[in-house]
Amino acid sequence: MPDIAGFFFPDQLHLAASLTLIVASFFTSALAAAVGLGGGVALIAIMATLMPATALVPVHGVVQLGSNAGRALVQLKHVDWLIALWFAIGAAFGAAVGGSIAMELPPTVLRAGIGLFVLWVVWGKAPRFGKAPKSAMAAAGFVSTFLSMFFGAAGPIGAAVLSTLGLTRHQFVANQAVTALIMHVFKIIAFGALGFAFAPWFGLIVLMIVSGFLGTLSGSRLLGRMNEKSFKTGFKWVMTLLALNLLWQAARGWLG
Repeated sequence: MPDIAGFFFPDQLHLAASLTLIVASFFTSALAAAVGLGGGVALIAIMATLMPATALVPVHGVVQLGSNAGRALVQLKHVDWLIALWFAIGAAFGAAVGGSIAMELPPTVLRAGIGLFVLWVVWGKAPRFGKAPKSAMAAAGFVSTFLSMFFGAAGPIGAAVLSTLGLTRHQFVANQAVTALIMHVFKIIAFGALGFAFAPWFGLIVLMIVSGFLGTLSGSRLLGRMNEKSFKTGFKWVMTLLALNLLWQAARGWLG
């Protein structure tokens, strides 16, 4: 029994923190499924308050890989593989360049960066582009994967370019899932090549992926009756408090 507990709950975290992350994976996936909010951004903000900075982005990447793989598989017939190819070319370079920098960042800088990124996602506006060719997805792949090496969830960048390609709703959802999947695959490869040890976190990752999948299935039932406008306002303020907490942690680290 102790061996099983040790497999699913890493020594680097208190048991309460591990359980909180599993529950958070369920609810952030449910929120995303129910009202279309950024589950990945919400999850990285929560994880950043509980996990060691060195493990934060790599573990988040694997959890999000599982989440996006399910969505991509369901929408596979709507995927435009030329878009995926261009995105993959850019993502490979983004992971290579960003990974070498991310591994050297101090924990205070990483937390401050994630805090500021979360504030931008919930209060700022996604960049807007004119009509773009599919080859523009290479640039989107580079930028979003490069940023995700530091902030974990940079989906709004790729989504902003995808929205200019004249895709149907199903095509947009499918290609967003596949490009996010590609981004996380290259991110995981980069962190593995740079020496991050995923094995101690594997059990927790499995539980978070399973929990997230159940959250996706339960999302509409849990939140289907909630007023979407009120919920989004509340979500923004909760995310803002999480971001400010990360900035406070970073400031405390800088001030000693």
